[in-house]
Amino acid sequence: MNGNIRKVKVSYGIGAVGKDMVYSLVTGFLLYYYNTILGISATFIGILFMAARIFDALNDPFMGVVVEKTTTKLGKFRPWLLIGTLSNAVVLYFVFAVPKGLEGTGLLVYISVLYLLWGITYTMMDIPYWSMIPAITQSGKDRENISVIARSCAGFGYAIPVALTLALAPVLGSGDERKGFEIFALLVALFFVAAIVVTVINVKEDVRIKKKSVRMKEMFSSLLHNDQALIVVVTIIVFNASLYLTQQLAIYFFKYKIGQDSLYGIFGTVGGAAQILSMMSLPALRKKWECKKILKGAIITALSGYMMLFILGTLNITNLILLCIAAIIIFCGFGLATVLTTIFLADTVDYGEWKNHARNESVVFSLQTFVVKLASAFSVLIAGVGIDLIRLDKTAVTQTAGTLLGLRLIMLVIPMIGLILSISFFTNKYKLNETMLQKITGELKERHDKERDRK
Repeated sequence: MNGNIRKVKVSYGIGAVGKDMVYSLVTGFLLYYYNTILGISATFIGILFMAARIFDALNDPFMGVVVEKTTTKLGKFRPWLLIGTLSNAVVLYFVFAVPKGLEGTGLLVYISVLYLLWGITYTMMDIPYWSMIPAITQSGKDRENISVIARSCAGFGYAIPVALTLALAPVLGSGDERKGFEIFALLVALFFVAAIVVTVINVKEDVRIKKKSVRMKEMFSSLLHNDQALIVVVTIIVFNASLYLTQQLAIYFFKYKIGQDSLYGIFGTVGGAAQILSMMSLPALRKKWECKKILKGAIITALSGYMMLFILGTLNITNLILLCIAAIIIFCGFGLATVLTTIFLADTVDYGEWKNHARNESVVFSLQTFVVKLASAFSVLIAGVGIDLIRLDKTAVTQTAGTLLGLRLIMLVIPMIGLILSISFFTNKYKLNETMLQKITGELKERHDKERDRK
């Protein structure tokens, strides 16, 4: 690893805090902002979000190829980190700064164009960010540590808007929640830029990790033949679809079922803290168990938390302590699973090089963002259409029993089914255990040494 190891790790983590604050604000609150504050149909928003994310996802592999082909003094990753971050920060502000004079078709066109631009510019930054992990160091242990730090920092960044948005928006806007969202988005955008600048300055590629230049056709051929990468991303799409569906509806759950939307911030803060601690515990857990076993335990843990939250809702129990216990259980499971999937994907880069003689970090990681966005697209469609199907009345203080039952089914039961399917598929198909990874690493080292000797 180039440079001071601790400085590199901390700088990479700071970037994760900034970028996931942005992601949290958009994925966690934009549906609520457009639907509840601006009064736009939830079904329209769901269809818009799905269409925009599918369009954006289709562009992800091409962005991965663009990054792979980039050659500058800053390397291939950092230029796109800067370009993507600056453009996304500007778009983020205007996503939440909807002019008050806009109505009807003009309003729908505005939010459609801005949301599409947000997804495209976020991809420009997100793919090179995560693709850097295998290129920073050759050491599997260092990669694991970087992944843990980055995911932990990302979890911290994600938790900040969850904890603060609903509380700060009315204050920042002097009672005007709409204006408050605009100001809060501006603050997040500014911090986002500063955080990524720190990453760009201090995190560099390991120049010893070299690969031959390949044509676009060869890149996609290598990707499609990386069966282990495909297994990981299929798992990611089902896992993330379950998570995103819960996140999209959590505000509505606390506002209409629990009856106190202010508790959502506390629930999210406690859950976020548990998620970070669970990510940080991975190195200790790895001393006793392999990653695959830890993932299975993480999913089972998350399922237990979901079941507890469903029971609390069914019995109309709104005790804050019990809700926070459920949050701790759920987010502990999600925290471990999230960082593990990143580690698994990084390992498939080595596997792809070992099997196909082509090391395409950005293409493999663009596949991750591709399927995650597809998962997000379908989850937000289900959430948007579901809100209208269960006839949730945003103007009413209380909802019917049928509406509240439907909300719990969409938010909790469907994700539970998704988690069960994802872990069943992964445990049966993924074969890169510790022994095989050591073999791959050793053979790649021998191959690289021979290539250097020939030169």
